[in-house]
Amino acid sequence: MRRFLRSSDRLVAMQVLYALGLTWAVLVGFDAISALINELDEIQQGQYSLPLAMLYVAYTLPRRAYELFPTAALIGSVMGLGALAASSELTALRAAGIARWRIGASAGATVAALTLMMLVSAETIGPIGDLRAQALAMGAKSEDLAIAKRSGLWAREGDTFLNARRGALQGEGAVSRLVLEDVRLYEFNPDGALQAIAHAKRAEHVAGNWELYDVRRTTFAARSVSVQDVPHERWQSQLSPELLSFSVLRPRYLALSDIDENLDYLQRNELDTAAFESAWWSRVFYPVNALAMCLAVMPFAFGSLRSGGFGKRLFVGIAFGLGYYTVQRLSVSMAEVYHVPLWIAYGLPPLVFGLGSWGWFRRRF
Repeated sequence: MRRFLRSSDRLVAMQVLYALGLTWAVLVGFDAISALINELDEIQQGQYSLPLAMLYVAYTLPRRAYELFPTAALIGSVMGLGALAASSELTALRAAGIARWRIGASAGATVAALTLMMLVSAETIGPIGDLRAQALAMGAKSEDLAIAKRSGLWAREGDTFLNARRGALQGEGAVSRLVLEDVRLYEFNPDGALQAIAHAKRAEHVAGNWELYDVRRTTFAARSVSVQDVPHERWQSQLSPELLSFSVLRPRYLALSDIDENLDYLQRNELDTAAFESAWWSRVFYPVNALAMCLAVMPFAFGSLRSGGFGKRLFVGIAFGLGYYTVQRLSVSMAEVYHVPLWIAYGLPPLVFGLGSWGWFRRRF
């Protein structure tokens, strides 16, 4: 009996793994192609070429795989278990005395193992790949821009060098704006001598100009040094915020340790932490979402997917995934508007879907 259980676990796990892997590959492939198409508009900007655009997309593949894994797990679970149900193999397993929870656990264990791999990827090769992709694109598009992991963004305009330790895009779409934090401007004369250093707490691009806030300017003369503190200063510069925005890694692309570091910095300086808090809770609830989405569709495998073909199973997976995503985004958006703790917003969708599926499962089976 024990050997039979191991064989049944392997049957379910391999079927789910095959369907999940195929779905995952298709989703990541389409996402990568879409990203490459978007990059075509940037080709011939500086030294940026098609091979570099393809390399840029390749560097971002670990992050794309991480982001699309929960959806692939959901659809793969529906497809894999649905195929077993359609071929009556699930019925045979149930007739042999295999409990439904055991079948679900076999599928869940497969998803859990892959989820663990994705968590490791999100802390290692994912952020590294995104950083290299950003550095590659910036270096090719402009010789006056560079990005480094520890020192942040570097840019040059004439005899002035800008260094920003952190940056973020605030807002969405057309109303988004680039905000640089912990900014230093190094001003040199034509002979290469350092004339002044301006340290600003924050810099924003407003109405075609850069606005510096909480500025301490240190000026070097032949035999003296003077220091001046000003709350606000305008910097006349032609540095493009659109180009600089390519250097800004979105909070959700960062490793959890980097998110913690940025949160600590923003809290100490009383700056807006919303984007990084959302990214932090999203990372914490990532395994919960992946497993909840997978387990929540289990009742379909024992019920409605016994009849119907590939199209029906695909439709159920996509519809369930879109519904889950919509509920989660609505929950997070409402939490941000009404200042509800974000852990509630991220924890509510898996709880609601999980309890709903469990209740439906208990009532019908």
